[in-house]
Amino acid sequence: MLVLTCFAVLGSILQLGVNGRQWNDTGVGTIIFEEAWTIPDLAFQSGYVRSSTMVLSCASPCIQGFADAANASAMAKTVNDVLADQIANNTLRFGAFASLAMQDPAEAALELNRTVTELGFLGALVNDYQVSGTEDNSLICGAVTFLFYDTPAYDVFWQMVVDLDVPVYFHPRTNPDPVGSLLYGTQPFIRGPVQEFANTLANHILALCTNGVFDRFPTLKIISGHLGERIPSDLWRINDQLPRQVVKGLPMRQNVTFYLQNNVFETTSGNFGTELFLFHSSQIGMDRILYSVDYPFVSMEQGESWLNGTLAGTASLPGALNPTELMALKRGRAIELLKLND
Repeated sequence: MLVLTCFAVLGSILQLGVNGRQWNDTGVGTIIFEEAWTIPDLAFQSGYVRSSTMVLSCASPCIQGFADAANASAMAKTVNDVLADQIANNTLRFGAFASLAMQDPAEAALELNRTVTELGFLGALVNDYQVSGTEDNSLICGAVTFLFYDTPAYDVFWQMVVDLDVPVYFHPRTNPDPVGSLLYGTQPFIRGPVQEFANTLANHILALCTNGVFDRFPTLKIISGHLGERIPSDLWRINDQLPRQVVKGLPMRQNVTFYLQNNVFETTSGNFGTELFLFHSSQIGMDRILYSVDYPFVSMEQGESWLNGTLAGTASLPGALNPTELMALKRGRAIELLKLND
């Protein structure tokens, strides 16, 4: 079964379509990112989280798990068309992010353009690297490779992203076997969200920085969850060590802090440590951080408790932020990023 993620806009109404987007801005709704959903029973699920609007997208690994390029491309179009069809009669409640087959960057660019300009999608979500080869959802030595989007071959795709002025969400994935077993065979308890997700996806995001993607496309916007997959927690060491790579041909023109402050947004999904949030704010700026929950792996109630200052084990968020800062975290920056008021 395909799994979907959502951005839920509580107390707001969003109208998607090629002729423009309209929404009823109540001024109080919270926008949340990266919540897992299944295709059936959208109405039931939306009622469960008490949200009025959701922007859905196919979650990990989705199309990135299809190694055969033709199969992946066909499945991406199917997922996008099915999702568009499912929300067509209720665009006041649902919107979408595109699923993309990343084996062919030019084809991915065309599909992104189709979903944004024809289906009214708000951007795209990729589940980390793309497996590519002859086998789907499995690895045979020599038959499957991993494709990362930090090389010049993907410039045609990134050019389309900036031309459309939409964000691309980088979502983590589990490493398929035998890679997963080789890395975590004796360490099964740190697979997934404890360590594997952040470790693997942080490498991909850092590669976008170090291989010059943001230098070639300075207005490019990407999103990462879980408070940036820990990268802002280690910026001093990253910035200190990377200059040693210049003699080896390091192409990036700025330090990683610059790219996080200008090209990368992070969300709080599944990471509600107020002290860590404040530290990240000091490193990259509070204007780069958006609220999210990571439902159903993290409960809505836990996220709401953090927002209202009652979550145990961490400092009070309302006690650390003034009302304007709290409202910007909850909704203001997401409204701007998704261009809901344009």
